[in-house]
Order: sequence, then structure tokens, then C-alpha cells
Amino acid sequence: MIDVGAYLRRIGVRAEGPPSAESLRLLHRAHVESVPYECLDIWLGRPTTVDPVESAARITRGRGGYCYHLNGAFALLLETLGYRVARHVGGSQYDARSPAGADGGHLVLTVTGLPSADNPGGGWMVDQGLGDGLHEPLPLAEGVYRQGPFTYGLRPSQAEPGGWRFDHDPRGTFLGLDFRPEPVQMSAFAAMHEFLSTSPESGFVRVATVQRRDATGVDIVRGLVLTRLGEREHTMILETERDYFEMLADVFALSLDDVTPTERAKLWRRLWTAHEQWSGLR
Repeated sequence: MIDVGAYLRRIGVRAEGPPSAESLRLLHRAHVESVPYECLDIWLGRPTTVDPVESAARITRGRGGYCYHLNGAFALLLETLGYRVARHVGGSQYDARSPAGADGGHLVLTVTGLPSADNPGGGWMVDQGLGDGLHEPLPLAEGVYRQGPFTYGLRPSQAEPGGWRFDHDPRGTFLGLDFRPEPVQMSAFAAMHEFLSTSPESGFVRVATVQRRDATGVDIVRGLVLTRLGEREHTMILETERDYFEMLADVFALSLDDVTPTERAKLWRRLWTAHEQWSGLR
């Protein structure tokens, strides 16, 4: 169903041996470092679906996506390599004023049957679609986990009985997320994907974002504001079209080879107009 060789080349790894906890960590790290979290197709006026085959093909062409695309494709890759994967309905809580619970706005993966010394139960929370979130899988067990400069928590969900609550680092872009225990099919996310990719109320429609996690932190561009978040925080404004597209290539390995010069110019105009409105220049 997918070109596994091309997919693995995109993330720079080779599949060797049967599924294991260490191989899952390797695949997760390589994927999150190589494939950016991004919503630029929305800003380019290119409709997408939650079909994981479509998402995997887009990734092998050098692009990324958001949670339905990234986790959908990664789940398919893992299954093709022999892993036991389940998809779960999740939902992010952005601040203390917003309700907790799984509203379908996020897709979470779990992988089971891979015990290790630090996780004898063998269950793992796997998530490529959190932007500034996980660098490696988390043991599916209550605890506090340190990954690079960030500290995460995992505990039983109070909003979703039988489910789990992921607590983000206080410096993260959201407070946490909850996900339900039962597995679902990708079709469970189609309606919310339509909303997130088209509604004026969607954060993806309001702000063009690209994020990429690595071992020491995360790079985030929202509109034309580039931030490096790690042990320290650095921020800069991208003031020219050239700066913006060179930044995407250099920082996020996002060359946008599939985007024509006309589309690039149109995207830049939209970004600059939104930046002017946000900054009060217009």
C-alpha cells in the first residue's frame, strides 16, 4: 500500500530485524526529526484527506502534515513493518480555560507487545503529531518522563474513563491532551479534519505553522515568527519572502519542491498580510 523503501529513505533509517522497543524509538526519533508538523497545504489551497496512503505519499515527496497525516502515515508504516498499532480519538487542551477531553481534534497512537527493561508492560504512547511534543515514545504507564529540555507526564484521564492524559511541559504550546482507550479507524477523524482544514475558526486556517522536534528542543514558525525553544528561547521575525523560504529549507528541511513559483508568491502575500494584521501594521 505504501512505498516502504522511499518512506524509510525520507526519514534516514533502515528497517532491520523484527519489531522491538529500541527499533520503535529509532523510528520515532528519525521521523519526528525529519518530517515537519505543518499545515501549509491549507494556506496553499490544496485539500487533503485523512487517507494514510495519501499522507505517506506526501511525506515521501518531502512534505509533512499535522496529526491525522503524520500519525496516520506513521501507523501504516509501523503496521507494514510488523508492529501492533492502535489509533485513538484524542483532544488537546490548550489552556486551563478550555475543557479537557477527547473531541476528535487529535489522533493518538499506541503500540503494544514491546516490553523493555524500563517498560515491562510493553505498551507505548506514540505521537508524531504534537509539533513540540514527543521526541521518543512514552511508556504507557503513569509517570513523569524527561525528554531533552522538556518534562512530560502520563496518567489516567479524568475526562475519558479508561483513557490516558498526557501533560505537556509548562513551556509547551498546549496544556495537555486526553485520549480514549478504544481503537478506531481513520474514518473517525474525517469530519474534524474537514473542520480543521476549512473553518475560519480553525487554528490551522488562522495561522500557518511549521514545527520540528529534535533531541535538544523544537523549532516553531507561526506566521512569520520563528522561535527556537530549548534550554533557552530565541525568536526572530522573517521579513522577506527569501528569508521565509530559505528558513523552511534550512531549519525544517522543507524545500517545497512541489510548490510552483506562482504558489510561493501567493503564499508569501497571504503570510505577509496576516503578519501585518497580527502586528498592527495595517
